[in-house]
Amino acid sequence: MNLTIRHELFEQTKMWIREAGILIKEKLNEPLLVNTKSSKNDLVTEIDKSIEAFFVKKITETYPNDVILSEESLNDTLIDNKGVTWIIDPIDGTMNLVHQQSDFAISVGIYDSGVGEIGFIYDVMNDQLYSAVRGKGAFKNNVQMKKLDEHLTLDKSLLCVNPRWLCKQKFFDKNGLRKMISSVHGIRYYGAATLQIAYVAEGKLGAYLSMSLEPWDYAAGKIILQEVGGVISKVDGTPINSLVKESCIVCHPQIHQELVKLLNSHI
Repeated sequence: MNLTIRHELFEQTKMWIREAGILIKEKLNEPLLVNTKSSKNDLVTEIDKSIEAFFVKKITETYPNDVILSEESLNDTLIDNKGVTWIIDPIDGTMNLVHQQSDFAISVGIYDSGVGEIGFIYDVMNDQLYSAVRGKGAFKNNVQMKKLDEHLTLDKSLLCVNPRWLCKQKFFDKNGLRKMISSVHGIRYYGAATLQIAYVAEGKLGAYLSMSLEPWDYAAGKIILQEVGGVISKVDGTPINSLVKESCIVCHPQIHQELVKLLNSHI
């Protein structure tokens, strides 16, 4: 993908994301219809579906040869990495949207033959737009984000992890859990994977850990993170090579190996 095409895609996508953000805010003034998917904690709203439909319509009309991979039922399986693929989460953090009407995001990652070219994460209610173009740096509201090259140690880091994972002995025994928690400065959880990845890229978090992320959870964030020198890997430390459901460590580069070693001694 050449620079001209990337620039066109970037500007077009940014405009669509801003439009989608306005639509979401308008729809929050209406009665909210909430359904469940795989479990009582896996929510979907009419806003999720309408924002996905908004992006699908825009993309198919403007770029009819591109492939769309999205969370909500239209197309949630990637057959191969050929050509340009848009990986979309119309609302990441639906639980937060339903209960708090905040701390949720739109996520759009654009890949060409498996290579991440453009990534956007938009914190709608706080109007914070994280973006990146491969090789051109990462930005927050048009201000370039700093490289993650400052000194950081695990004991001075905030670790972000879903409390539900911490309760599963399938992944952590009690002694391992205590050691992990006691090894870091503190534990946080914000309820939206995309925003948590953005916070690692921004330097607000030292690491974010998940035992199960879908492609739309990390596709855009991976591009942003790599532009600031961050690391994303499977929990065992091996690279994420394809856009499939994965365990993930999203991490500041200076604590990655220590955290991998700590986790894998108790998983």
